[in-house]
Amino acid sequence: MRYLRYFYLIVATIILLTFSVAFAEESKEMEKTSGNVSVGLFNRYVFRGYELSSGSIVIQPSVSVSYKGFSISYWGNIDTYERATQSFIPDRPGSKSFNESDLTLSYTLIIDKLSLTGGYIYYGTKYAAETEELFLGIGYDIVTKPTLTVYRDISSYPGTYINLSFSHSIEILKEITFDFGASFGYFKGEDSYWRTYDGNSKEYVGKKYNAFHDGKVQMGLTIPIAKNLTLLPVVQYWFPLSGKAKRIINGNPYNPNGHLDNTFVSGINLNFSF
Repeated sequence: MRYLRYFYLIVATIILLTFSVAFAEESKEMEKTSGNVSVGLFNRYVFRGYELSSGSIVIQPSVSVSYKGFSISYWGNIDTYERATQSFIPDRPGSKSFNESDLTLSYTLIIDKLSLTGGYIYYGTKYAAETEELFLGIGYDIVTKPTLTVYRDISSYPGTYINLSFSHSIEILKEITFDFGASFGYFKGEDSYWRTYDGNSKEYVGKKYNAFHDGKVQMGLTIPIAKNLTLLPVVQYWFPLSGKAKRIINGNPYNPNGHLDNTFVSGINLNFSF
């Protein structure tokens, strides 16, 4: 199977990074087991620019544990009242649904200010076919913390998604920080699922979707409320990065997954770290 080569590449990279630890100075923090448990409440769920809920509150629990650079994390989405959007067909329209459960396994190597991460993500979605991704990321710990990550779907929706992100925090009061960031994505679909809408045939038989895809800017606060317990209110603004991403032809989205539009997301996270 042609996607096995990507799996072998990731496995080989992670093994190489693991052995590289013997030649790099590990930070004391990576010697300890750490983790966090959080729950978020938001006015909608947006993933890579796609609106996956509308007109309801979503609840998003998560938990993660890390040790010596290895991490395992779980993330879920509960839609309190499912409604269809241009990118979302509900599994239980008009009802509450625990419609997504994701599992991520990863390894991070830190060398001075440079961080390298490789891993695997399983997307357990009820509203679409379950799928899997492999990813590789590189970040540098300077003021804007630039991070470039490449994701490769190896299962239901073969394609490559590239994301460049930036973030920064400023202390505004004792232990309270103002946090802001931005990210920009590029997507390249690589099988017949991603064929775009053709206005002449009125079917999805055009070129495979390939475009500068989504952008996001966000701001929020980190507010300590007890030992290891923080409150994180946040506001996000999502927008299409190109005409292809927002294009509609005869009422049909050019992108088979649905068009992107300008979308605000607001909510709050309660996070406990250990």
